[in-house]
Amino acid sequence: MAKKDTTRTGDGGEGGKPGTGKPYVVLARKYRPASFEDLIGQSAMVTTLKNAFTSGRIAQGYMLTGVRGVGKTTTARILARGLNYEPDGPTTDMPTLGPHCAEIMESRHPDVIEMDAASNTGVDNIREIIESARYKPLVARYKVFIIDEVHMLSKGAFNALLKTLEEPPEHVKFIFATTEIRKVPVTVLSRCQRFDLRRVDVPELTAHFKSIVAKEGATADDDALALISRAAGGSVRDGLSILDQAIAMGQGNVTEVSVRAMLGLADRGRLFDLLELLFAGKAGPALSAFAALIHDGADASQLMGDLAEAVHIATRIKAVGGEAGMEGLSAEERRRAGHLAQSLSVPLLTRAWQMLLKGFDEVARAPNPSAAAEMVLIRICYTADLPTPDEIIRTLGGGGVLVRRGAPAGGGRSGAPREEARAMGLGDAPRAGGGAPREASASHGPRPAAPDDFDSDDDLSDRFDEEAAAADVSDYFEGAEPMQPVQGGLADPSSFGAVVALAKQHREARLSLHLEEHVSLVKFDRVAGAIDFYLLEGAPKELANELREKLNRWTGRRWVVMLSKTPGERPIGEVKREQIAAEIQSLSAHPAVKAVLEAFPDASIDEVRRIAREDNDDSATG
Repeated sequence: MAKKDTTRTGDGGEGGKPGTGKPYVVLARKYRPASFEDLIGQSAMVTTLKNAFTSGRIAQGYMLTGVRGVGKTTTARILARGLNYEPDGPTTDMPTLGPHCAEIMESRHPDVIEMDAASNTGVDNIREIIESARYKPLVARYKVFIIDEVHMLSKGAFNALLKTLEEPPEHVKFIFATTEIRKVPVTVLSRCQRFDLRRVDVPELTAHFKSIVAKEGATADDDALALISRAAGGSVRDGLSILDQAIAMGQGNVTEVSVRAMLGLADRGRLFDLLELLFAGKAGPALSAFAALIHDGADASQLMGDLAEAVHIATRIKAVGGEAGMEGLSAEERRRAGHLAQSLSVPLLTRAWQMLLKGFDEVARAPNPSAAAEMVLIRICYTADLPTPDEIIRTLGGGGVLVRRGAPAGGGRSGAPREEARAMGLGDAPRAGGGAPREASASHGPRPAAPDDFDSDDDLSDRFDEEAAAADVSDYFEGAEPMQPVQGGLADPSSFGAVVALAKQHREARLSLHLEEHVSLVKFDRVAGAIDFYLLEGAPKELANELREKLNRWTGRRWVVMLSKTPGERPIGEVKREQIAAEIQSLSAHPAVKAVLEAFPDASIDEVRRIAREDNDDSATG
């Protein structure tokens, strides 16, 4: 059996070193595949062509499509070489160079005509091909026309090509290549066999780069080659260009550190550190870590993409388990991604993914990408410990009350992170900036959480730090200093009607409406600061929690609002309407008013307004 030929054509020799007199040939050209066996990652296409050539089912046209650098033009030349291979007939097995092989691979064979449709788009160019197709090949078996970037042809050129493409002479074959398959008319696609050249997987691309590094007499870390493969995005040519640059940068020694510095990528370990800070809600340390990455040469937009990729890997592991999404990752990256997947919930990860994806576009459009990226990170920090949608649904649907632990009091945020973030061992670390405690869902029982719901101050200390306790949640701590009322705060209401009036004065129309119409008061204790009421139909489940929060803020003292299982008094609105109706009826019986109504039959009393009266907190009828 003849020895398999491994000679690369068109490489210009091994030159490139000073004094050799030979020009340097880049790796993407030097190691361009010359046979079907040299192609990587396209096994489905190779198998199809091999079986077709063996059975003699050779089509008149082939359409090769895929992303840039995946090997479309090279595959077209290999296919042309296989069609004209001698002495055997059309074949995919080409162990040695035939009489036409070298010329075909170097694009100088008289019967294999290559045309770039990007610069030859008109009908006249296609007419030349049609005229040339009438004549038999000079020396080869088939006359092959390779049209690269075929989607760039004009509409007239496509129409001129249709008839010849559908019924070409027996000695003519067409091979088209395009990156924009959707721009090719369906009338052309229907006349060709289509092959989608897929992106090359990271492990396969890494192994290919490793063999090339060995042939070049260089050295490379496995992690560095995996990093180059991921940066290539499945494109062999892109990856070889990066590898060429990395070898030159490291003078023959390719390391992960040098590749990251060259590409402006962040270290994966530092990326996972930043993610953990974000999920723990630590805005200050997260911004410091981000600034350090930018200082070391990372790109803000690329950082958003890398963070999103890390979240995606963790989510895949969480959803699928095992080794999902682990291809091309180092052992340390596998450990960190698995730890994130184990510690965080899927809703939290998907929310972070959506914010990073939106943030990626914001950073790309912003005049200051670093500032836009910082805003994205701060947004993630402030929402990392919010209740997830399923928690809110369970709370509202199960009769529970969503307890908000307060509002920001300073320039940062504080409070303990969610249970998932604390599971990473970050919950008790000091925070930067002070600030706001988190939101959390309380018990799903029929009443909201009150101070007695907590087991001890020790339990609370695990959930709130000292800054949060001093800010806006002192109502949860017995013996804590009372909160200061908001500027313009009013005196404590002395009755439930005064509570409704207080809500109206603060322009809380929705809250005052529910308190008037959908609440049955069971108990009001001004001294103890306790309100107990029963929710009627139409009242939102979170009404007790909302009222407690706002009373705390308005009055500067601690209130406990609880839900009763049994109704008490009639709603204030109902009582108010009965009082107004009785008053109108009484006024209508007055002789003076009665005379006016008789004089004006269409008149009616709709509203009673007092010119002067004593204020009474127990009456909110106005």
